[in-house]
Amino acid sequence: MSRTDAPTVVLVHGAFADASSYAEVIPRLIARGLDVVAPAVPNRSLLGDAAYVAGIVRQIPGPVVLVGHSYGGAVITVAGTEDNVSALVYLAGYALEEGESLGELQGRFPDSDLADALVYTPFPAEGSDQPGTDVSVRPDRFPAIFAADVDPRLASTLAVSQRPLAARAFTEAAPAAAWKTKPSWGLVASADHTINPDVERYGYRRAGMTTVEVDSSHLVMLAHPERVVRLIEDAVRATSR
Repeated sequence: MSRTDAPTVVLVHGAFADASSYAEVIPRLIARGLDVVAPAVPNRSLLGDAAYVAGIVRQIPGPVVLVGHSYGGAVITVAGTEDNVSALVYLAGYALEEGESLGELQGRFPDSDLADALVYTPFPAEGSDQPGTDVSVRPDRFPAIFAADVDPRLASTLAVSQRPLAARAFTEAAPAAAWKTKPSWGLVASADHTINPDVERYGYRRAGMTTVEVDSSHLVMLAHPERVVRLIEDAVRATSR
């Protein structure tokens, strides 16, 4: 497949992380001749984050394979309705139904270890006299919950550099579900302690996705980058001209 024939791969990070969570995946995709974009998602609200990613996707000439990790799965569920999105890939992610929120989907299943390790911090909300609330993970518990099979030194760095998620993102309902009209692939991290793996399985099964399971922590892109790249390549090949 030539570079001109292949879609651009857009990598959407999740909560408590940033685009560097794809640091092991990006060079592998580039080495395979793919164009890659890995934006910094604001993590302020589901609707706002999806609009931000959709704006990036619209500016890319040609087709896009949209990849979302964790909360990024919810983001691509909404942003993936853009006309030039040819496929969706979920990595240990939330595949929301139209009209469903993160909290509603997650609430159908037992809590993961993340639930009692969250920290809530007020922040000044622009245009409001009421503060917003940032949600992050206790740094001392981050490695075990988020990155148990990642190099411990890296996991410790990620723990203190995490990008919080505003609490409102948990309650906003998805206005659309792109997986209803776009071919989709899903990876379940079966050793996930951040999202209950059954949440991932349920969302993927409901969407009729092609699904694989990997014995991995939540940060599967850093723990098993080759497996992630193979899944993205499957989506690229299946939807390329």
